[in-house]
Amino acid sequence: MHGSTLFPGRNIFGRLSIIVGNMVQIAGLAAACLALVAARSAHSALAAVFAMVVGWVLFYFCCHAIAHWVVGRMLGIRFAFYTIGGTGNPEGYPSGMRWVFEHLPFFGVQTEKASMQKAKPMAKAMMWSAGVTSSAVVPTLGAFCAWGSGVPLSKLFLIFAVFWAFGTLASNWRSRTGDFSKARRALQS
Repeated sequence: MHGSTLFPGRNIFGRLSIIVGNMVQIAGLAAACLALVAARSAHSALAAVFAMVVGWVLFYFCCHAIAHWVVGRMLGIRFAFYTIGGTGNPEGYPSGMRWVFEHLPFFGVQTEKASMQKAKPMAKAMMWSAGVTSSAVVPTLGAFCAWGSGVPLSKLFLIFAVFWAFGTLASNWRSRTGDFSKARRALQS
């Protein structure tokens, strides 16, 4: 499905039903929470730092698409399936990182066309904004919890997480393919 017409410019590795996609992402979010608990109670600094980073990565990969789904469903938008593939916003990354992010297994969620056509512009904008906002907020909160729990090196990691979150928001804001741009277009229609 590489370069499919349904997802131009996005490397798609696979599809999941909404139920399976939700289960996988919820399991990933639960595993992220468990990783933070493990980081707090680890007996070595190396194990604690490793668990903290694993938790942050799981939050980052598992919160975006399900946030679209949760907010969209609350606002009456229906979804067809989840995708797993590279970023849908490659231009939001510097050229050196772009290739990496085009090949990482991000979750995406496909709306039902008729549902999107019926949705109010504000509902569409809120659904689009939910994904990238959660990608910035949720992992950063995880890093904040690690810092609050006294995980070794968590203060430095929190600083990294805050900069990453601002970068995520800024790159998405500037990019024409980013979720914030989709939200702005929805409000203009």
